[in-house]
Amino acid sequence: MAFRTTSRMKRTPMFLAYCLSLLSGLSALGQTDTIPPASVDPELMAIYESKIPRKYTIADIKVTGNQKFDAAIVISVSGLSVGDEVTIPGGDNFSKAIGKLWSQNMFTNINIYITRLEGRNIWVEIAAVERPMLSDFRFKGIRKGEADELKDKVGLFKSRVITDNMRMSAVEAIEKYYVEKGFQGIRTKINDIPDPSAPGRLILEFEVDKGSKVRIDELHFFGNQSVDEAKLKKKMKGTKERMRFTLTPDSVWSPYGQVRRLPKEDFLKGWKFLVPTEALKYIEPWFRFKFGSAKFNEKKYREDKEKVLDYYNSLGYRDAVIAADTQYYDKSGQLNVALRVDEGRRYYFGKIAWKGNTKYPDSILNMLLGINRGEIYNLETLNKKLGKQLSPEGGDISSLYMDNGYLFFSVDPVETSVYNDTIDHEIRITEGPQATIKNINIEGNDKTKEYVIRREIRTLPGEKFSRADIIRTQRELSQLGYFNQEKIGIQPVPNQEDGTVDINYTLEEKSSDQLELSAGWGGNIGLTGTLGVTFNNFSIRNIMRKEAWDPLPSGGGQKLSLRYQSNGRFFRSLNFSFTEPWLGGKKRNSFTVSVFNTRFSNALNPFTGFFDRNYADSSFLNTSGASIALGKQLKWPDDFFSLVYTLSYINYTARNYAIFPTFSTGNSSNLNLRIAISRASVDQPIFPRSGSNFMLSAAFTPPWSSFLGVNQSDIYKLVEYHKWRFNAEWFVPLGKARGEDKSRQFVLRFAAKYGFMGRYNKDIPISPFERFQVGNAGLTNNFGVLGYDIIAHRGYPVYQVSDPTVNPDLQRASNFFTIFNKYTLELRYPFVTNPSSTIFGLAFYEAANGWYSFKQWNPFELRRAVGVGVRFFLPMFGLLGFDYGLGLDAITPTGRLRDASKFTFMLGFEPE
Repeated sequence: MAFRTTSRMKRTPMFLAYCLSLLSGLSALGQTDTIPPASVDPELMAIYESKIPRKYTIADIKVTGNQKFDAAIVISVSGLSVGDEVTIPGGDNFSKAIGKLWSQNMFTNINIYITRLEGRNIWVEIAAVERPMLSDFRFKGIRKGEADELKDKVGLFKSRVITDNMRMSAVEAIEKYYVEKGFQGIRTKINDIPDPSAPGRLILEFEVDKGSKVRIDELHFFGNQSVDEAKLKKKMKGTKERMRFTLTPDSVWSPYGQVRRLPKEDFLKGWKFLVPTEALKYIEPWFRFKFGSAKFNEKKYREDKEKVLDYYNSLGYRDAVIAADTQYYDKSGQLNVALRVDEGRRYYFGKIAWKGNTKYPDSILNMLLGINRGEIYNLETLNKKLGKQLSPEGGDISSLYMDNGYLFFSVDPVETSVYNDTIDHEIRITEGPQATIKNINIEGNDKTKEYVIRREIRTLPGEKFSRADIIRTQRELSQLGYFNQEKIGIQPVPNQEDGTVDINYTLEEKSSDQLELSAGWGGNIGLTGTLGVTFNNFSIRNIMRKEAWDPLPSGGGQKLSLRYQSNGRFFRSLNFSFTEPWLGGKKRNSFTVSVFNTRFSNALNPFTGFFDRNYADSSFLNTSGASIALGKQLKWPDDFFSLVYTLSYINYTARNYAIFPTFSTGNSSNLNLRIAISRASVDQPIFPRSGSNFMLSAAFTPPWSSFLGVNQSDIYKLVEYHKWRFNAEWFVPLGKARGEDKSRQFVLRFAAKYGFMGRYNKDIPISPFERFQVGNAGLTNNFGVLGYDIIAHRGYPVYQVSDPTVNPDLQRASNFFTIFNKYTLELRYPFVTNPSSTIFGLAFYEAANGWYSFKQWNPFELRRAVGVGVRFFLPMFGLLGFDYGLGLDAITPTGRLRDASKFTFMLGFEPE
């Protein structure tokens, strides 16, 4: 706090001792000038020397020292205003004003002076020293890549006021970044550099000394009598020692056994490309080398110690402790970590008694608990069986009660006796009353109509609360595809006074419509364009309302699809479909109608051998068709089952278009009824993590030859066949979910598919229509208009020979299978899961083949392939996929592995 004299009036320090006592260190931030009392205006000093507090009126307020902030803003923040009455001494108006200004972190020093006194009027001056603003920031002493990563982590923004807290937060972020990378002894110095182009602004230069990177050379456990050291090391996933290999003249050994048997020269030659270059420096003359990061992270080390104890507890050693641990450097300067474990004794479950259960008898609870006397004690298993850790799968005690309305249920396991190595428990249950659902509240559906959401909700007002219904509702809302599946919120709000519960559903809409707009060039037929739109949340109810067209009526939960593809007279395709998932609005009965027309023209000029538009009508294949489908949700065996009936009619008209050897000109009709029963229980449609899909279908045409006879001259006029399909796939999550939203998790997908096509009459061949095209990425050629089922087989082209020893690349497939088998194993991992896009990678193993009769069929004679791929799901464009497959059974003329690989592309749908 400073005060100075002017020519006539003196500026008197506010609350010279008074303010210092109230604000402690605040005023001490300013510089203090000691002025002799004789130089101070006696009238101004008398204000503070008076023993009787007096009231004064602020006549004027002046702000000095402000450069960036307007004086009116400073006065407004201080809370002072002209006309205010202040009490001196004893008042707190000025101390509060300093506190308010200081809390803004805009100033490094704040003083308030009284510069003039006339009667009871005083003139006040607020002297403030502003903090500098950030002009830019940079890093010194680190690599450019590290600096780029740190820019997003330090939380600095240009043109913001530089505060002490900002500096400390940035330094902490830098040090945390390098600690996580295994560095220790990090030091960061901040250099303030004035910006010559902007007065009052600073450039912050962070001079970083990363210290030394600490790697763990060896990790040791002591005192572990019952558990092998290797198992304990596996639990310390964040604290790993370096891998080491020892070389003898004819073999390679590791601490865990023999790795590989090689001569020394081959060993070094082979491993040179399998380990990082920097790892080679750890080769200890021809005999041993060590490699791997094995960085030491203090936070992960503490977490790993807890994992070790959890592992001991799961084995029954509930008293296990880490008695001591240390980190030390050996003579070579390498870090070693040692832990001493006190295992204690191993415990077993004893008697388990139930108390407080009136709804279910002990026998049912014991059966569901599944823990018998004499089993190894495991507290985690006990809590999981009791439902202390709720899981979507259910099957625990809490789920049993909560699925029957007991929302207020609680369970508490109590150890009643510990003798020798046995622990007795009493499971104390508080059942509480059954809760009734009172209100269902929905928020966030800006586009989708509320009735569309409510018909998917299984929790209905007036019914008993059920945890299983909530989980099922979440799945049904995800399956709609209208909402961000990661942001679906379900919050039960219980009211114990009246035994009811309100359930609040919070949703986040996402775009579900898709647009397809593409063009391609073919060497002979020229430019081909495609325009397709799919409205997955269409509303036919509002089609007559003009205000609902934005651009089309939406929110009704219906699906409308239109696709047109053409390149003029050579090729044209038009498809239209409409689906109502709730026909009548009361039950989940789906209704779908679709029509299509496709025309292929050969248009080959017989004289030139090139395509010619003038010959487009001389050779063509025209396919027209329509179908109607009715679906019904079943309640038995459970309501995941559905039954769909589809009636289809397709007409083929050909002129000089050699589809089959005996059919180039004429008409053919395909009338068939398809019945499909399916069960779908996956948790979400785009990237399923759990659940399964099953489908069994059969398609039948009338047995025309049985009552019309066989017309050998026009055998394909009325197509007849029976066709059977079976598809099954399972999704299994692996490990624990990671990420802030718990969406990062490996998922294993296993799929098996089977198809068979037969005939009614042995006197006619099996229909060439509706067969199975196997190979490639699920795309088709011109034969796709004949209704073929497209079975993708990555790593191979489309093939027509069952023998795996025949090179598929040498085939020109035009005859397709009547039987096929396919098996797929995929390991998936999501990279991005949000409303705007879903991206996941996969590695696959696939085996498939096709045959023409049961005599040829051999389910073990399969073409195998392995590979990797990536999938992009964009709401506007649907699915986009790339795969690189290696055909393990592909025989190539060169014998080289790369010649047996295929790069495949898919758009719009996941191939079968």
